[in-house]
Amino acid sequence: MVTGQHLQRRGFTLIELLVVMSIIAMLLALAAPRYFNSVSKSKEAMLKQTLVLTREALDKYYGDNGRYPEDLEMLVSRKYLRKMPFDPVTGSSNTWIVVPPENPDKGAVYDVRSGAEGESREGTPFKDW
Repeated sequence: MVTGQHLQRRGFTLIELLVVMSIIAMLLALAAPRYFNSVSKSKEAMLKQTLVLTREALDKYYGDNGRYPEDLEMLVSRKYLRKMPFDPVTGSSNTWIVVPPENPDKGAVYDVRSGAEGESREGTPFKDW
């Protein structure tokens, strides 16, 4: 064994690890708000599209039958929609607010609105869409 040589250990020092972790934390702090903003933006876009398609199906149903359906399930059972519409903001197919027509003899579902609480990024309540 030679006495003047030092064994060099390979690895990272605590300082190096702290610097790397702080850089990762800064990058996450920059990326996380953009990610969550894009998630909420996509949910709102999906909700708008779902409302448009459901309202078109209601109009087609009325055009074919001369009255509105008794519930949303009729749109599915009569093949106007493949499945119950999904509200991406509430995460459910059971939270829709059903708006009846002015004349109750014309059916029960004139329009649908989201049952989501809160407001969109534009400041309008989801229930008003």
